[in-house]
Amino acid sequence: MDERFRAICDAPGVSGFEDAVQAVVADLVRPAVDELWRDRMGNLIALKRARPGVTSPRRLAYAAHVDEVGMMVSHVDEAGFVRFRAVGGLDPRALPSQRVTVHGSRGDGGALSGVIATQSGWLGTPADRERVFPIPELYVDLGRPGDEVRALVEVGDVITFAAGVEALSDRVWVGHNFDDRIGVYCLVEAMRRLAAAELDVDVYAVFTAQEEVGVRGMPTAAHAIAADIAVALDGSLPSDTPYARPHERQCALGHGTGIYLMDNRTIGTPRLVRGLIDTCERHGIAYQRNLGGGTDASEIQRHGLGAWATTIGAPVRYMHSTVQLCHADDVEATTALLVAFAGEAAGLLPDDWR
Repeated sequence: MDERFRAICDAPGVSGFEDAVQAVVADLVRPAVDELWRDRMGNLIALKRARPGVTSPRRLAYAAHVDEVGMMVSHVDEAGFVRFRAVGGLDPRALPSQRVTVHGSRGDGGALSGVIATQSGWLGTPADRERVFPIPELYVDLGRPGDEVRALVEVGDVITFAAGVEALSDRVWVGHNFDDRIGVYCLVEAMRRLAAAELDVDVYAVFTAQEEVGVRGMPTAAHAIAADIAVALDGSLPSDTPYARPHERQCALGHGTGIYLMDNRTIGTPRLVRGLIDTCERHGIAYQRNLGGGTDASEIQRHGLGAWATTIGAPVRYMHSTVQLCHADDVEATTALLVAFAGEAAGLLPDDWR
């Protein structure tokens, strides 16, 4: 775990409020690229140009979303208890007893520590102890008097999970936003490794906004880039735990990057999928076949004239929880594939591509 990894994971960035994490990413990637800018949706777009002498180079786009699921304040009552709405796909089973940070915007505001309260065992009914409390019944307790909370917090303020990145072992890490800060880290590292490379393609690294609320950021970036080939980065879905039935198992933690064959929004372009697999096999990069949920690849694949597209990514256990796990070997495999494929992508497209 290096400082770049920790900085990327520790920066807040709920969907629609990604400025803090985008600033971190911009500082890390700026020395490695030729151009860097933010678009109107809040995407951060970096460009490393092809080597001199390449006429009309193909455009390869890599995309990783920086936003994380979180919450927004919807009401503050007289006693100072904070109600909230989900931003992105929050599982209510994972919320009670979690520590959070309310980013207050009134007065001195700032980062306020709180907890999502769980119902005490002596309250409610026996049935309450068996059910999942829906989000409208949950609240944040800031441990402050009501008048103090109302002076610091208002409707619309963002709430993030407070758990930081930790090492569970020498190869496995835990964090609350590895979907998709692992992909962001891999893309930052790949662009840093490609800084001195002589490539036959223009490589765009897109750090997208608002993916968790309906892949909203990617369309504007796709329009600006008009990529020929696109590879999104997101968490692959490991099913190597007791919760998975045998026929549901596909990816395993520590066994390599996942290459998406399809997900709920995209069928990976077969020739691109084959090209990624061939790249892994030529370079000795560990990979796994993955069936995913839905990623930025869907929008860039069918935007404008379209692009060959699919997704890759390190497996992330327990996605959309506060205890997401990833393996260092999978992170390295993902980064290595991005670097290697940048050198081979130009030869994948047919000569009559148009």
